[in-house]
Amino acid sequence: MNALLEMRAITKEFPGVKALDTVNLAVKKGEIHAICGENGAGKSTLMKVLSGVYPAGTYEGEIQYDGAVAQFSDIADSEARGIIIIHQELALVPLLSIAENLFLGNERARGGIIDWRETDRRTEELLRKVGLTEAPGTLVDKLGVGKQQLVEIAKALSKEVRLLILDEPTAALSESDSEALLDLMLELKEQGVTQIIISHKLNEVRRVADTVTVIRDGSTVSTMDAGKGEITEERIVRDMVGRDLANRYPERKRRAGETLMQVQGWNVWHPEHSGRQVIYDANLMVREGEVVGIAGLMGAGRTELAMSLFGQSYGRNISGRVDMNGRPADVSRVSAAIKAGLAYVTEDRKSLGLILDETVQRNTTLTNLKEVSRHSILNEALETQVAETFRKRLNIRTPSVFQQVGNLSGGNQQKVVLSKWLFANPEVLILDEPTRGIDVGAKFEIYALINKLSEQGKGVLMISSELPELLGMCDRIYVMNEGRLVGELDAKDASQERIMSLIVTQKETANGPC
Repeated sequence: MNALLEMRAITKEFPGVKALDTVNLAVKKGEIHAICGENGAGKSTLMKVLSGVYPAGTYEGEIQYDGAVAQFSDIADSEARGIIIIHQELALVPLLSIAENLFLGNERARGGIIDWRETDRRTEELLRKVGLTEAPGTLVDKLGVGKQQLVEIAKALSKEVRLLILDEPTAALSESDSEALLDLMLELKEQGVTQIIISHKLNEVRRVADTVTVIRDGSTVSTMDAGKGEITEERIVRDMVGRDLANRYPERKRRAGETLMQVQGWNVWHPEHSGRQVIYDANLMVREGEVVGIAGLMGAGRTELAMSLFGQSYGRNISGRVDMNGRPADVSRVSAAIKAGLAYVTEDRKSLGLILDETVQRNTTLTNLKEVSRHSILNEALETQVAETFRKRLNIRTPSVFQQVGNLSGGNQQKVVLSKWLFANPEVLILDEPTRGIDVGAKFEIYALINKLSEQGKGVLMISSELPELLGMCDRIYVMNEGRLVGELDAKDASQERIMSLIVTQKETANGPC
């Protein structure tokens, strides 16, 4: 085997936790190698060992890179050897230009003075390689997430990358941006760039990967070769979770009761651009025991609608009416919305859903402190008891409820966000991309929780960019396009084709024939 990288018997321990247990990984030159596993399986830890975030001496085992033993002391050390990692949270400076971001810390300079002509020339050359036509001076915050991801790859190419590691590269991308990124990965492979991709999207893994290694509970479980026809979604899932998942979406008895929430004539204007309307005359309802989906393309206005309903967290000049249990509800502030029976699980759990440097315990009780307080004094023993209850109920994998949330895997962080809002005991739970960036096993657990909530008579409003997820979980689906609810489908009548047809038809109506 012509291997560029071999990681042999890698073991990494933290206090009370063995994150990696004799993991083995071999990556051939010029291939795309996928690493799959549940959240907390050890994938990111393994890449931090490889890139020098966890330097040599802090782990056991051996790294062989390009035929020689490698002992990286930090990220700069691994980057000097051509190993570049692009994390799920992009490391770009929003208020700097594309050119400045590409060469930050690696400036094109002569005699200590930056050569901007050479910087712009080289930037244009790199942008062409990744399919971008933006000017080098364009500020990064003017780009969409998909283009920012391509800028990150261009930045890697500027450092003469030999091994490119992409951690959940399409987690926040639209379908079209994801396709473009996967195409670019295949082009880079043709150019001889070896790549490692960490992804929970198994259809994407099957499309680009030559080899798949599955890690479970910190150990290597299996390695599959696409050339031998070994890579199937069913086998990857089985090896990831240690069992067959006969059905990705747990069964539920669908019984809708009385109307819990009704939204009528809801209009929202952009918070900064006063002349721009974002949501147009939205009407929707959620019944007891019902899971209602909102489908739409990126930028359709789904998150804006959800946030405006939840205490007017987004928008200005908001008008319309929200009824809860047949009575007008005050949702003008977050505290009022919570009191009215609403909860909102944001799509951005790290920035908006959690306090990362606080504990699981403290994050769990944030939305309902009065329930763990006596005479306005926090009862820490009761708070611990509540957190332990939700830890067991949602199967949150953490050494203790006193662990900082920032140290948990993405799936377990998502469970803490859900715990926080379930403790508030809402009547209607708005879920915005509830399974983004988490593995199939954790997804199944969250689906089962959603079903349990509906069986208890709660209402769920679910936003997802994954149409199979909406089709598998929802009783009804609203279709949204350019700020308008353009259709409503019952589960038995819904399909991906019908949803996309509603979107396309409305685009043509608004803009004329395509």
